[in-house]
Amino acid sequence: MKIKLKKKFRKYKVGNITINDCGNIFLKNNEQLTFIHNKKQEYDVCKKPWGFYATPSINYRLKKNNFSTFIIINKEKRFGIHIVDNKKKKYHKKYLKSQSLKIIRWPKNLKQYL
Repeated sequence: MKIKLKKKFRKYKVGNITINDCGNIFLKNNEQLTFIHNKKQEYDVCKKPWGFYATPSINYRLKKNNFSTFIIINKEKRFGIHIVDNKKKKYHKKYLKSQSLKIIRWPKNLKQYL
């Protein structure tokens, strides 16, 4: 793993929010990086030869770490995935409204895959 911090952050706007791009992390195949939220909750990203395993299982590990997963869509018809702390859902709801984002509902027949 190699970390490259930026001396001068790149700043850009998403809606009415400013994002600071702080640096880059370069992973080799099968290296994992775990982000810690609120001292206990974990979120993993793993580099694979074919790309990235971008999230722990949404119906087990994320749930176990008190996160919910949402597929969202914006006005430009671009999709995204939000991983939300279950204790912060009201803040997420306000964010969705402020950015004109909508949640895409999970398919009703999702259980057929489980």
